[in-house]
Amino acid sequence: MPPLLKQLNNGNWLPQNEAEALRDELFYQRAIHAYMTMQPALNVIGMRDGSEAAFGKGYNVLPIWKDRMDARAWVPTPNADVVYSMSYLDLKETGPLVVAAPPNVIGMFTDFFQRTITDVGAIGPDRARGGLYLLLPPGYEGEIPQGYFAFKSSTYNVFLFFRTVMAKGDNGPDPKPAVALAEHTRIYPLWAVERDVKPMQFPNGSGKRVNMMYPVDNTYWTKLKAFVDYEPVSAIDPELRGVLASIGIIKGQPFNPSAKQQELLKKAVETAPKMILANRQLGRPDGRTKYYTDRQYENTWAGGTAEWLQDGYLDIDQRASYFQFAYSSASAMVMRTLGAGSKYPFTARDAKGDFLDGSNTYKMHLPPNPPAALFWAVTAYNVTDGTMPETAQLLPSINGFNKVATNSDGSIDIWFAPQKPANAPESNWIQTVNGRNFLAALRLYGTGVEFFDQTWKPDDVVKMN
Repeated sequence: MPPLLKQLNNGNWLPQNEAEALRDELFYQRAIHAYMTMQPALNVIGMRDGSEAAFGKGYNVLPIWKDRMDARAWVPTPNADVVYSMSYLDLKETGPLVVAAPPNVIGMFTDFFQRTITDVGAIGPDRARGGLYLLLPPGYEGEIPQGYFAFKSSTYNVFLFFRTVMAKGDNGPDPKPAVALAEHTRIYPLWAVERDVKPMQFPNGSGKRVNMMYPVDNTYWTKLKAFVDYEPVSAIDPELRGVLASIGIIKGQPFNPSAKQQELLKKAVETAPKMILANRQLGRPDGRTKYYTDRQYENTWAGGTAEWLQDGYLDIDQRASYFQFAYSSASAMVMRTLGAGSKYPFTARDAKGDFLDGSNTYKMHLPPNPPAALFWAVTAYNVTDGTMPETAQLLPSINGFNKVATNSDGSIDIWFAPQKPANAPESNWIQTVNGRNFLAALRLYGTGVEFFDQTWKPDDVVKMN
């Protein structure tokens, strides 16, 4: 008897109940795989839908968090230490779009799989001088006029993400110059005459409760189906389309899961994020996420590229881990660019390797002269989704523009605790939530050579008695 014949029920069909159970299990496994591979798209779809519900939609609507983004904005790992401008462009609706980017922007355009179309700013083609970016839809074969930085997107939907750096004010960061710079952004269809171009709108996102998170129920699948229907076939490779088809998501065809399938889809959307969280919690066996041999700090790209490419493979698990608690990846965040890019070492553990717990008191020591030509910042985040822990502070972040207390040697101590420790300056304390784990992220904008050759390293977070 051939071995497979023997293994498969001695050459006979399976019992009906077993066959049905196995088919359901395969459907469930495919749904898990679909969740993990499509998370970059659902991540930004959640951001778009939340933003447009709060501020309106259109190529001319550019929400700006003019008083900084705080814990009331539910979005993965928001940065409270720059001024955010974020917009969602639809090239299917408008055709080619021109974006006049101001100078000194730190930003990017990505497609809706959050693959970088181009960096904008010091690492982008404008080299921080500003310029006209021309965004072309998939399959565009028309003329490309001279004078633009022209790029073709693989999806009709495009994410615009600009950050502008605040000035140092008398009492801390002053966002006004950064806001004024962001408001110089202009967006318009390439072929529109000037009188028909809609005037720009810059709604203020600050101080508002905005839910820009991806779905946690079966709307995950309905939003995914709408995305598959809207985008061109070329946006998703045939193998991944096959995975989606196996759970009933096929471009242009009805999506009508049975009651049993809806139950399995619900189970998948609840279990897949736990699986991703488990991977993050347990860590990589190869240790690629560790920035240092003697520190707990991690690199969320795991030493790969901005596209999560490792040597010979696409790091699917690492990409899913990233988009569970962060968004937007660009070359400027990953490349070792001296004095221009940015780095984001973060830690979820203290010096002893224990997870950070918001019930405890911790201290992070930063040696003198952090290698950040623009500024440095330290922020606390919820571990599950990267949102900011919402406390009375609202801004769980401290940056180099603040009036931070320094030690005699110029070093800085940052404190984390649910209540201000008696020996901690108010300016150096980040409030945490009792009974909830958190992670601490260090941002270095304009990263210096001392970071790359590791002559400057942040000390591990230490639990205080």
